[in-house]
Amino acid sequence: MVMLDGSQLRDLRNPKSGKVREVYDLGDQLLFVATDRISAFDVIMANGIPDKGQVLTQMSWFWFQRLASIVPHHAVSVDPIQIQNLCPHDGPILAGRSMIVQKARPLPIECVVRGYLAGSGWKEYRQTRSVCGVSLPEGLEDGSQLPEPIFTPATKAEEGHDENITWERACDLVGVEVAERVRSVSLDLYLAARDHARTCGLILADTKFEFGLTDDGVIWIDEALTPDSSRYWEADTYRPGGPQPSFDKQFVRDYLEGLEWNKQPPGPILPEDVVTKTREKYLAAFERITGQPLHVLAV
Repeated sequence: MVMLDGSQLRDLRNPKSGKVREVYDLGDQLLFVATDRISAFDVIMANGIPDKGQVLTQMSWFWFQRLASIVPHHAVSVDPIQIQNLCPHDGPILAGRSMIVQKARPLPIECVVRGYLAGSGWKEYRQTRSVCGVSLPEGLEDGSQLPEPIFTPATKAEEGHDENITWERACDLVGVEVAERVRSVSLDLYLAARDHARTCGLILADTKFEFGLTDDGVIWIDEALTPDSSRYWEADTYRPGGPQPSFDKQFVRDYLEGLEWNKQPPGPILPEDVVTKTREKYLAAFERITGQPLHVLAV
């Protein structure tokens, strides 16, 4: 297993760093490098999850290619030779976890689609019987399937938590025409991904999409239906009425909830068993969805 907790490339300089990815400007394009960092409660942990960055990159590539007929996307290449040519000194450690993408002007909202009630949606429903202004039936439980998938936008926070917003607020932020376009596309992407996940024995409970604008219109950007941006549940064991076993970092969150930690930086060191089990969750999600083992290219 190879771990990459950061990328300081000798051939490319001054990346923009997020919680997981580092982004290098190539002129008309960008180079996305997915590290193995993991965050929880908006704090980056002291250690990461081996191969996580490769799962995020290769799973995104799978979905971008599979769903390209629904909406154009920003993914250009994950070819290790092309990336090696960009970064002769560092290409080997970037292979499998890096993607060349088209530049776009990111929209200031996240496009969340929920097919099931969980997470912040469940918390909001308990208080208001609605999520982001969308009224829902009485009597739903934690994990209940919704009558139909709903579009629940959120703000994008540079620091701290994203906040759920109403449809009207989303229209104010991006304009009615763009808001209607990304709502329609988000629902179509979710339905197509949900149906594929079902054939893999998984439930896609909810997911987050991001979009950007180019001269040609709206394109799908960032990541695509990964365990970092989506809740995948085991279909065979699904039972509404409480939290569901999931293929994401919930295992890390559950561990952290048992600590005397104030959820402020710095993040604690994750023990080996938590790292191992979380890695297994990410790999399982990748293998179930794509139908193949992770192609670990890093050396």
